[in-house]
Amino acid sequence: MGDLTIRPATADDLPEIVAMLADDPLGAQRESPDDLSPYEQAFERLAGDPNQHLVVAVREDRVVGTLQLTVIPGLSRQGATRSIIEGVRIHSEERGSGLGTLLIEWAVGESRRQECQLVQLTSDATRIDAHRFYERLGFEASHLGFKLLLD
Repeated sequence: MGDLTIRPATADDLPEIVAMLADDPLGAQRESPDDLSPYEQAFERLAGDPNQHLVVAVREDRVVGTLQLTVIPGLSRQGATRSIIEGVRIHSEERGSGLGTLLIEWAVGESRRQECQLVQLTSDATRIDAHRFYERLGFEASHLGFKLLLD
């Protein structure tokens, strides 16, 4: 993958991260790349929480991928710690290059380092290609998800 680096995201990376979040049909409806203030506030919360790992993949000084890994201690499963992978995005010019696989492998490795017993992720029901991608990496569809939007 050349000179690829996966590193913690910084506030300076937010424009590129938000642009990737907005660069698909679902993201285009819910993201606002023209106003970074809510993302800046969210980034501050993430940066202050040791269980949150927002990372970027960088190639040639350009952010080309991102994901968020959340580590959650719990009581169920005999006190197991689990991780959740969210917000996986690959720059449009990098899709199909293997970068998504590298980011997920990083997240699984970091989950092991954090002594997690389980890695979970969610994917919108309409993202059929993403579902196939996760299944190829060993993830199994196991739950039916529910959401409640709060005002």
